[in-house]
Amino acid sequence: MPDPDPVPFSDAMDGPMYVVTAASAGRLAGCLVGFASQCSIEPPRFVVWLSTANRTYRVAREAEYLTVHVLRRDQRALAELFGGRTGDEVDKFAEVGWRPGVGGTPVLSEARAWFTGRVEGVVPGGDHVGFLLSPAEQSPADSAPPVPPLRFADVRDLQAGHPA
Repeated sequence: MPDPDPVPFSDAMDGPMYVVTAASAGRLAGCLVGFASQCSIEPPRFVVWLSTANRTYRVAREAEYLTVHVLRRDQRALAELFGGRTGDEVDKFAEVGWRPGVGGTPVLSEARAWFTGRVEGVVPGGDHVGFLLSPAEQSPADSAPPVPPLRFADVRDLQAGHPA
């Protein structure tokens, strides 16, 4: 029997899930991200935290831009592809529709809400590294998801492609 969580799960920890994509030197990468947030109003800034264990981090270190895709609750399969499989073994982009965005960064066709940000800085944070983004391009304003966003509780049981 699995051990119970040491701290009960709460709504405060049930944040939205994103797929973050990167491109550098002809390499594409993408992963499921649960650690991300707006971090400045003026100038507008957003930070995404990538695990140092995964391929997306290695590609993002050399990327000028990253694209952050907001997932809808009905997009669990997309979350499973980008969170449950590793780009070290699978070409995730062969399994989904996408187009190159700013800097060649993949923009996923299935994502209705997304933005591409220029990497302005990198912040070490232990087993994850924060990428500070300045918005450069975004999805059309009328493309907001008609259903609620995918949240951590929706993918809590997902087996990660890499350990954190």
